[in-house]
Amino acid sequence: MTDLLALTAELCAIPSESHDEGAIVDHLEAELRSVPWLDTERVGDNLVARTGLGRDRRLLLAGHTDTVPANSNAEPRVEGDTLFGLGSTDMKAGLAVMLELARTVAEPVVDLTYVFYAGEEVAAVHNGLGHLFRDRPDLLTADVALLGEPTDGTIEAGCQGTLRLEVTLHGVRSHPARPWMGRNAIHRLGALLTILDGYEARRPVLDGCEFREAVQALRVEGGVAGNVVPDRATLTINHRFAPDRTNQEAETALRDLIAPALDADDEVRLVDLAGAAPPALDDPLLASLISRNQLPVRAKLGWTDVARFAEHGIPAANFGPGDATIAHTRDERVERAPIEHCHAALVDLVTRPEA
Repeated sequence: MTDLLALTAELCAIPSESHDEGAIVDHLEAELRSVPWLDTERVGDNLVARTGLGRDRRLLLAGHTDTVPANSNAEPRVEGDTLFGLGSTDMKAGLAVMLELARTVAEPVVDLTYVFYAGEEVAAVHNGLGHLFRDRPDLLTADVALLGEPTDGTIEAGCQGTLRLEVTLHGVRSHPARPWMGRNAIHRLGALLTILDGYEARRPVLDGCEFREAVQALRVEGGVAGNVVPDRATLTINHRFAPDRTNQEAETALRDLIAPALDADDEVRLVDLAGAAPPALDDPLLASLISRNQLPVRAKLGWTDVARFAEHGIPAANFGPGDATIAHTRDERVERAPIEHCHAALVDLVTRPEA
């Protein structure tokens, strides 16, 4: 059997920071084009390999090839059963599982689509999965999808949506020796920040999964000069919202929350929005994966590309090796056991018929 930790290390050794995924896609393409039961297509730096066995259902497995910039961890190293290095947990361990399945499972009980896509760690406009849905949706046809994001081998159902508002508060300039002649826009932030600090998170439970919303101030800008009372201050606010709300409902709820701190001439601008995805635990394949392996299930509190599949009517969940809490850190690492666990669970799912 292939040493999956070593295979992950091999992938980690190929640099693939966002916007520079060509080398790893070249490597994956060479591997997959040599597999006789796969039809492999490359679209830019996105790679799709599919079986065409005429099965009743199709499962799509997806993973992004890019990493964040290195942080003195570009060179992978293995110590015992632990691999340290950039991208080890997010998400080259998941890619290793996908690659091994693709090149070893010749007669799955469901048709399989493997999607290796670029640009997940940067702005949505660069996301390769989004490009494929826009330009080649035929390659992404499926009944259900699993995204190999690091979940430590648990099922993370759905995902929360995310939006950002840019709020600009206005004031009147004056000399700081005579502040009563003006109105300090930075001081006005106090009332707005107090509202945000007192926010009590909604915690809706959907299909047994508890989501937990959040509202946070992320960025503040203001000030004119060292001797001017500022007439303008801007605060960027992020809202993570559960999938029981539409995009519009979530935006309206945030606008209503901050309204008491705003005046009529203040400005509120939506600068980013990505919708949520509901759990899809009743899909037969996902239910089978969970029951056969007695997998714990929890809500995905962050946003992932599961939402893109949900937007296109494809139920999806997150399932992959690695600990998401150490992704993007200098000490990023992955253990052997969860890689082998995820691989074994997926092999069982796609090769053993339903009882």
